[in-house]
Amino acid sequence: MLPLSGLRVVELGHYIAAPFCTRLLADLGAEVIKVEPPEGDPFRGWGARKDGHNVWFSIHGRNKLSVTLDLKSEAGKRRIRALCDRADVMVENFRPGYLERVGLSPESLRASNPRLVIARISGYGQDGPYRDKPAFGAIGEAMGGLRHLTANPGQTELPPPRCGVSISDDLAGMYAAMAIASACWGRDRPGGTGQGTVIDLDLVSSVFSLMEGMLPEYALYGLVRQPQGAAIKTAAPTNTYPCADGKWLCIAGNSDLIYRRLMDAIGRPDLGADPRMQTNNGRCDHAGELDAAIAAWTRTLPAKDAEEILEGAEVPCSRLYDIADCAADPHFRAREIVMEVADPLIGPVLHPAPPFRFDGLTPRDMVRWTGPEAGAHNDHVFHDLLGEPRA
Repeated sequence: MLPLSGLRVVELGHYIAAPFCTRLLADLGAEVIKVEPPEGDPFRGWGARKDGHNVWFSIHGRNKLSVTLDLKSEAGKRRIRALCDRADVMVENFRPGYLERVGLSPESLRASNPRLVIARISGYGQDGPYRDKPAFGAIGEAMGGLRHLTANPGQTELPPPRCGVSISDDLAGMYAAMAIASACWGRDRPGGTGQGTVIDLDLVSSVFSLMEGMLPEYALYGLVRQPQGAAIKTAAPTNTYPCADGKWLCIAGNSDLIYRRLMDAIGRPDLGADPRMQTNNGRCDHAGELDAAIAAWTRTLPAKDAEEILEGAEVPCSRLYDIADCAADPHFRAREIVMEVADPLIGPVLHPAPPFRFDGLTPRDMVRWTGPEAGAHNDHVFHDLLGEPRA
């Protein structure tokens, strides 16, 4: 029933980018065989632990089969080749050139399995002058243009903050999953090539792809977008406002009708009727005045009370949720965006559901099992799949 059922993927991934890609594919039904070093993916050492097991890996490794082997050993390389000979896809996120150095180049893998799609995720890509430089997610944010934009306008005493999650790794993983699905369709569709291909993804270009119209604006007019803080320069009033309980409320009063409803709700119908504010351009010209009026109102109320008033007036708004808010929210629970699962290693735990919805499938149909111990499926994969004799 799952869309990618029957697709076999070998993951030579570590940390975040490639494993995030394969988690998406696994949630969609692909059989993902995660290859870890004998000591396990180094990501297993990150974050909280329970009963000696990494809590993050419950999600990070879900729906995957885990095997352990040494890529530098002849036995390990032999098994990798055997797995790739039986696979549709291989995903890796080593530094460029690593697979070639250990004798597992894409050319050699595809020589024995021409249908193999290989996705390679790296910091800067497989070529270019920076290909050999090391990179982690923060570097993708910095060089891709995102970190410049996360500052508050005029603030120079503190560095622009990171987004709070490893966004460049996640973006590269999502793009890789999309590219893999596209490559498999191009290979297998009627009239398709029947051949695999090599996909080159990198952290920097994944972030850079989000820079909207900034590049043509710069090319034509020399414009360099500067940090906007919580506001949107091209729409007003849209900002995040302080509340009486120390929390924040995001309000988007962008359209003309919503703007007037917002002004009525905060007790400022005079601003709603102000001739200067009847168009978005006019409101953008006076955004500071509008923000001051809205903030004067939100400061008198707890965030949840202000949110309820504005929701009653059909004004788009939301408190800034932390993870506790997400876990408790009735909408998250009703749609199983937050779902309770039984993890045999750490017990009952909450997982984020796959973000996909398909007719006839529930989120629970997609989350078949939680992240296993390193090497939990060695026997099944090496003996049942590869046909190696048992000792």
